[in-house]
Amino acid sequence: MRVDWHQYHAAVWRSHSQKLKPVERLDPVRLDELKGIDKQKQALLDNTLHFIEGRTSNHAMLWGARGTGKSSLIKAVLNHLALQGLRMVQVDKDDLAYLPEILDSLEEADEQFRFVVFCDDLSFEEGESSYKPLKTLLEGGLELPPEHVRLYATSNRRHLLPEKQSENQLSGLVDGEVHYADSLEDKLALSDRFGLNLSFYPANWENYFSIVESLFADLDLDQQQLHEAARLFAMGRGSHSGRTAKQFYHYYRARITG
Repeated sequence: MRVDWHQYHAAVWRSHSQKLKPVERLDPVRLDELKGIDKQKQALLDNTLHFIEGRTSNHAMLWGARGTGKSSLIKAVLNHLALQGLRMVQVDKDDLAYLPEILDSLEEADEQFRFVVFCDDLSFEEGESSYKPLKTLLEGGLELPPEHVRLYATSNRRHLLPEKQSENQLSGLVDGEVHYADSLEDKLALSDRFGLNLSFYPANWENYFSIVESLFADLDLDQQQLHEAARLFAMGRGSHSGRTAKQFYHYYRARITG
């Protein structure tokens, strides 16, 4: 079954059936719902606009603390630009071996569409080699990487592969320039293939409360009482990220609306 990209805006790769499955219920998150990440939001939106307009653009790595809006931002950009021809394919890290086949299938799509391959929570452990198919998309080999596809990935790590202290100790300065150990050089090279690197940091309390307020904007609530309930919920979770704010919304709205 081929995906009708005129009807669907996104698909996910199912490795057992080895096919793309259209996404029937797309997360409706919008750009204006994401608070405290305005610079990252604008940078990714600009890059994606350039991509769908056929101008020069980069693959993007969104890295940083958990629950800070990395995945939500990518999905919000899709929702914002879908009517302009943006489409998205989500591929799990464990299915990257199928990436060449996925790219081949996208070659058959209508030329009016531009595709983002979305890899969420991307990182690799020592000894893993499943990252190698990424190089086909990021830089190509004998065959150039496809012009109508970009890779957007999220990760909790700045560098996708773990670094050892011993590797850093083997690095040094030569004539004032940093020269990394060979093993570390290979690990850094994967992250360096992403031309756009966006960092995300934990929200402060002000941003957390701002997110909470936006989620409850349709209800007339006492703001001080809302903030206190949100603060206690966050302290119980040990986090006051955007994800925590959304979890608080589901918890608290059910209680106050019956």
